[in-house]
Amino acid sequence: MTDWRSFPSLTALRAFAATAELRNFSQAARVLNVTHAAVAQQVRALEDQLGRSLVQREGRGVSLTADGEQLAEALGEGFGAIQRGLEALKAGEADRPVRITLTASFAAQWLMPRLKDFWRKHPEIGLSLHPDSRVVDLHRERMDLAIRYGNGDWPGVEAEYLTSARLVIAGAPSLIGGKAPTVEDMRQMDWVLSRNWAEQDAYLRQLGLDPASLSSTDISNEELALAAARQGLGLVVESVALIESDVAEGRLRIVHESREKLPAYFLVTLPGPKRAAARAFLRWLKSQG
Repeated sequence: MTDWRSFPSLTALRAFAATAELRNFSQAARVLNVTHAAVAQQVRALEDQLGRSLVQREGRGVSLTADGEQLAEALGEGFGAIQRGLEALKAGEADRPVRITLTASFAAQWLMPRLKDFWRKHPEIGLSLHPDSRVVDLHRERMDLAIRYGNGDWPGVEAEYLTSARLVIAGAPSLIGGKAPTVEDMRQMDWVLSRNWAEQDAYLRQLGLDPASLSSTDISNEELALAAARQGLGLVVESVALIESDVAEGRLRIVHESREKLPAYFLVTLPGPKRAAARAFLRWLKSQG
């Protein structure tokens, strides 16, 4: 185990290693982007801590003592290993696909129809989608970002608005007919509803509809509920973001929209620096919201 309390300053070790490599305080100062005096001071501090002379001045340069040569060799091996490790880490990170956790329904209905544009602009960036209805730990699962539904007030992460999750009621043209149904009409129609979805139930109650008294089929999976709604099996409550393509292509028609701004879909990341590939994907996502 490393005894960190007695370990010399990394700054001093870097100053000595650069001096040993270049045999000159001034040249070492230039590569470390510090002053000549700072390098000399760090080397003297290291000598004082070790109780050994490491360098000797020779004209405009320096030479190493026997102890200096021994330490320089050890530091060369150590710093070389660190540099190789960092380069390997950077190379691995650069090649690793951007990892995104999101719900299967959002991936299928909102993200997938847009991805062709991203890959056209960034063919060099790989993506790894991880559909999951659970809220996963981004750090433990090594996720670059999440797309989450909610109010955007989660602790320990950074959340930025992506797109509206405003709830709407929609149905197939074969079910609705040629005229938008009134609330009373909707009370008499068939529905495809999710059990234990508080936002859905609150929305229906605001319209004067009691979810428990409606003629409904319980389908808790969003993708299956949408598939049933497309077949005309009932009205469905869904986020407007997830039925954009259905509405545009005529499979579903919106018959009512809520006016609530939240919840919404948010881009969620851990605080701190992001990989270049993740930054590019985040910028593209923001342009799609």
